Amino acid sequence: MIEFVAVNDDDPALAHSPMVRAIGKTFAYIAENGPIGLTPSMAFKRVFVHWAAAEFDWPRLSEAELFSVNKVLNEMDFWPLMDIHDTLIALKIGRHYKGSFRLTKAGQSLIDHPGRLFGIITPFYLFEFDHQRFARMPERPLGNWDVFLNVLNVEAENGISGRDIDRVFYGTHAKAQYNRDLASLYAQVLRPLIWTGLLAEHRDKGEWVEDAVFAKTPLWHSALRLDTDDMVQSAMRH
Repeated sequence: MIEFVAVNDDDPALAHSPMVRAIGKTFAYIAENGPIGLTPSMAFKRVFVHWAAAEFDWPRLSEAELFSVNKVLNEMDFWPLMDIHDTLIALKIGRHYKGSFRLTKAGQSLIDHPGRLFGIITPFYLFEFDHQRFARMPERPLGNWDVFLNVLNVEAENGISGRDIDRVFYGTHAKAQYNRDLASLYAQVLRPLIWTGLLAEHRDKGEWVEDAVFAKTPLWHSALRLDTDDMVQSAMRH
């Protein structure tokens, strides 16, 4: 069973969530500048995308990294911003109106309430959002979220490499740098957990996922109650 626990707005663990930080900055942008302009295709206009690239300072997608492969940035060039935009619309935190994106009353009620915001966006983003659009492989990873979270709860307590995650879930011992199962798991499970702030990824530039190390953040401990919690506590006692 997966149980999300309410996180207090002043919990310092929320600092580990790139999505909560980015949405909070988006709220502040709207308060200062007014509604965000939209293109005819209902994407954020470049002026906001450029601002977001600089202000969000997204893990492994910094402003410098984004502009190293793009002369200008459209929303589709900044994947996390696309996910945030779609999530806010789907949850009716924001809406499109007269060529602009603006907050709804529900969205306005979340300003300065990052704990409540996390509790609303995270279950939706993990369990209901379509993560396949950025996946190199179209198939879904074998397993389900109950299995993924309960296994990672134990295995990622003190950090685990991508190669060992692949071994634990799929029994794979391949030495190849690219693994199809792990690539699918990363795009549709590990990366969403990282972007919501429940997992941290430690990877040097140029390293493959197999060599990255993944560890639970303090936000994981604050927000989740899982069936394998007793196994983690037992391991810690030993």
